[in-house]
Amino acid sequence: MAQYTLEVTTGDLQYSGTWDHVYVTLIGDKGESARTELDNYGPDFSAGTTGQYVVQTPKSLGKLLLLKVEKEAYFLFPEDEWYCSKVVVKTPEGDSLLFPCYNWMSRQKTLELRGGNAVKVFEEDNPLLKEHRKNELERKKKLFEWRVTDDGVPHYSPLEVLELPSEIRFTSLKSSEISHTRMLTGFELKIKGLLESQSRWESIEDMKKIFWYKKTPLSEYVAEHWNDDEFFGYQFLNAVNPMVIKQCQKLPRNFRVTEDMVKPFLQEGSSLQKELEKGNIFIVDHKRMEGIATRVHNGQDLHVADGFCLFYLNPDKKLKPIAIQLYQQPSKRNPVFLPSDSETDWSLAKMFIKSADAMDHQIVHHLMNTHYMAEVYAISTLRNLPVIHPLYKLLIPHFRGTLHVNSGGRKALLGPGGPLTITSLGFEGLIELMKRSQAEKTYSSMCLPENIRARGLESIPNFYYRDDGLRLWDIINSFVKAVIEHFYTSADVQKDSELQDWIHEIFVHGFLSRESSGIPSRFHSVEELTRFVTMVVFNASVQHVAVNGGQFDYLTFIPNGSLLLHQPPPTSKGQSTLESVLETLPNIGETVKFAAMLRLLSEKYSDFVPLGKYPEERFNEPAVKKMMEEFQEKLSEFSEFVESRNKQLEVPYTYLNPINIENSTTI
Repeated sequence: MAQYTLEVTTGDLQYSGTWDHVYVTLIGDKGESARTELDNYGPDFSAGTTGQYVVQTPKSLGKLLLLKVEKEAYFLFPEDEWYCSKVVVKTPEGDSLLFPCYNWMSRQKTLELRGGNAVKVFEEDNPLLKEHRKNELERKKKLFEWRVTDDGVPHYSPLEVLELPSEIRFTSLKSSEISHTRMLTGFELKIKGLLESQSRWESIEDMKKIFWYKKTPLSEYVAEHWNDDEFFGYQFLNAVNPMVIKQCQKLPRNFRVTEDMVKPFLQEGSSLQKELEKGNIFIVDHKRMEGIATRVHNGQDLHVADGFCLFYLNPDKKLKPIAIQLYQQPSKRNPVFLPSDSETDWSLAKMFIKSADAMDHQIVHHLMNTHYMAEVYAISTLRNLPVIHPLYKLLIPHFRGTLHVNSGGRKALLGPGGPLTITSLGFEGLIELMKRSQAEKTYSSMCLPENIRARGLESIPNFYYRDDGLRLWDIINSFVKAVIEHFYTSADVQKDSELQDWIHEIFVHGFLSRESSGIPSRFHSVEELTRFVTMVVFNASVQHVAVNGGQFDYLTFIPNGSLLLHQPPPTSKGQSTLESVLETLPNIGETVKFAAMLRLLSEKYSDFVPLGKYPEERFNEPAVKKMMEEFQEKLSEFSEFVESRNKQLEVPYTYLNPINIENSTTI
């Protein structure tokens, strides 16, 4: 008799255990075992446990190919899903084979698990495994289809949350925590009389009191310093949208700022031209918003500032705004606002710039460039790469929860009555902004080192997003390069048809077949593949937290970046008052609707998996496991550096500390 020892691990997720009967069949190239029940004395398959079982066969099954798992009801017990993490099989020959599972299993579901090392499609030599691989992809392509609602935006999965496979959805614990946060937030706002209030705020001070207990040191700092010019400049480098500011070497012709206007705010004896030549002038330009139809509110069109903000890096290495023009086209009704104008004029000008920036941040740099693009990568991975493929094993942890959060988010945020539909641009305006951005998107803009160079921001001081992001890019790239080079030569890359299908679908459905984007439609080398996978991992993890993690800190104090402003931008100077500012801001009910959204998006939930941690064991190769350990060590060292640096900063930059970076876009 030949004896196979199975170590079967049940996940430690909530409700992952089962009382049902579990059966396995081992399939080898020289035969298969009898269908064998896994049953020891006492309870089996409790959450977080590993049970050992024996399967005997008359003789060796040869090379072990598949492990079939089935589940049947225990007496008349109701449906009892089981979350199987993995099975490790020790063969009579002394080999130890890992069969990753990480699936929820109902009584109607039969799983056939592949074991052993990662295998590329051209390496398959067994007819049964070739057919199994083909059937797996056919099944997943039927489930994960593409939906095209507009040719100008990335395509997505039409599946509703409850239509997603259980293992693709949030854990029950996370779902309950989100519901609990939503309920508590709504309850607090309702009993305070804020939730549906149509009243105007009576003072700026009152806006600091939305939540009783939900505060952070930084959210309180923002509420006190939001109107300081130095802090205003700092936010374009290190708050939620560090993606738009760039070095200005020549003023746009339609930005009617003059030497005389800004000379009082420059170093004594200097000039605007000299500072441009030194590289000390920076600009935010919202031209992309020009001409977009805004939302109609109470019969009136709302307004969005599509203009410019000019910044000066002074000798103290502080970045400060020195001129704001609120519309692209110059006119007498479109003055250039300056720090020397009245306090309320200057405050309103900055508020309109930050409002436009908030909408650009939310729909372009947050939703589209991280959430929606991560969904494209995830769907293509599920459709084109079988679970035994090395790139599937590498990438799937970075898509955990993405389809669930996107499916729910499209309704909650952009559905009827959602917070983003009441912005100044409204639903249609935001979609138009997304389409314009997508039409301009380039591969290089999504690769941080090239993005920073293109914006001329290599040497601007106090740019912690850049410093931390570039370090993390290098750490991720080093890890990805090692894994890919372990499995591929450039010749292998070219003949891996599944890999080529993967990138082709991303090119078509994510980048809309735009060759001008620079995105490849096929790979030719290890270097090309490494760069692209680095970009995917970085944007699904690091970049997402960079644009999401600080939303509660920076945006719940509504004057610092409101998605909605009711009054039009000022068209002349000296006419505004504090009352003008309060009338421009959202009313109480609108404000707290935004605040509730930001609170939900900024929570850290208990199933958080930090970057570099791989609780699901998918690789059987010792070399790759060693690479993962080295990846984790580098991230840990960098975390220590960030914590040490932040102790010296008045405003710590914590978002890109690896312990705060989730492995995937999942909130």
